[in-house]
Amino acid sequence: MAEKFCWVELLTSDIDAAEAFYDAVFGWTCAAPGHATRDYRMFFHEGAAVAGLMLLPEEAKAQGARPSWFGYVTSPDVDADVAAIVATGGQLFRAPETLEKIGRFAVVGDPQGAPFALWRDLTGIEAPEAPPMTVGHVGWHELFTDDVEKAFAFYSARFGWTKGDALDMGPMGVYQLFATGGAPVGGMMKRTPEMPHPFWNYYFTVAALDATLEKVTTAGGRIAREPTEVPGGAWIAQCFDPQGAFFSIVAAKR
Repeated sequence: MAEKFCWVELLTSDIDAAEAFYDAVFGWTCAAPGHATRDYRMFFHEGAAVAGLMLLPEEAKAQGARPSWFGYVTSPDVDADVAAIVATGGQLFRAPETLEKIGRFAVVGDPQGAPFALWRDLTGIEAPEAPPMTVGHVGWHELFTDDVEKAFAFYSARFGWTKGDALDMGPMGVYQLFATGGAPVGGMMKRTPEMPHPFWNYYFTVAALDATLEKVTTAGGRIAREPTEVPGGAWIAQCFDPQGAFFSIVAAKR
């Protein structure tokens, strides 16, 4: 059984400003869970938890991290996965840690350096999985990497992910779709020269692209890539929030 992305989290330099921005852009609401021992907040869409929000930790800043969106992948054994990732050329950024009665996690990087987290749930509560392209939720996961084949081999061997179609993007190379069980949930491509390092990019599903982009700029964000139609008829755009975190949006229509 393949492991899956189970959560995304925004690490930011201004938690109140970030909350206001995403509430305005996506219509989310935000609240602090009752078990939080620090200023950790959760974004909700129509009552469903969709993402986390916290200040960028000082140790992450010391490692050169900047405001960014960050993804969690399920793991049946966080410690074993950490050992295997390090043994195959990956990196350990934060050692395994347990949040009592909530979960165990670690922050790692793939062999090309793209960071992500491992997560083992300890609540015993299985959150319902939103159908593809559900507005307000993550709709796509995209890896910008230095070597698509090596990156896919890593995630396939570690998490059981499978290949979908390989789309020829001309000078930009191949866009390799991948699945975590069922239909494709993301793609992998070679990073462009202006990208400083490999990273995961997360697309949030919205009802209409142009209206959302207007909200982005009104709320103080900026557009990094103008609307583009992708195979299948969906529309995408890429943005920066006011603190500099990169994110993308996807919609069935403009």
